[in-house]
Amino acid sequence: QVQLVESGGGLVQAGGALRLSCATSPDIFSVYDMAWYRQAPGNQRELVARIRGWSTDYGDSVKGRFTISRDNAKNTVYLQMNSLRSEDTAVYYCNAVRGPYEYWGQGTQVTVSS
Repeated sequence: QVQLVESGGGLVQAGGALRLSCATSPDIFSVYDMAWYRQAPGNQRELVARIRGWSTDYGDSVKGRFTISRDNAKNTVYLQMNSLRSEDTAVYYCNAVRGPYEYWGQGTQVTVSS
C-alpha cells in the first residue's frame, strides 16, 4: 500500500513561514513526479508546486514565495512556504503521479491568521 505521510502544517501569522514535509517509500519517490496541492473551503483543489526530477514549477499565486525541494536520502519532498498570506489557508496535500497511477496523502491543515 502506497503511503504519503505529510507533516508540518499548523497556525502561523501572516508574513510568517512554514515547511511541509511528505515522506514516502523509495520505490515511489525515485520514479514518481511529486507535487503539493491545496484546497480551501468552497474551492477546487489547485496545484501549488511540482517537482519532476530536479525540475520545478509553481502555481502563479505562490511563485517567489514557496519552494519545493527533495531529499533523495530521506525519500522526502518539502514545501517551504514564506511570506504567508491569509489566502494561503487551506488543507495541503502531497501527490505522487506516474502515468495512470496517482496517490494522495491525507492532507495537513495550514492556517494563516491576519
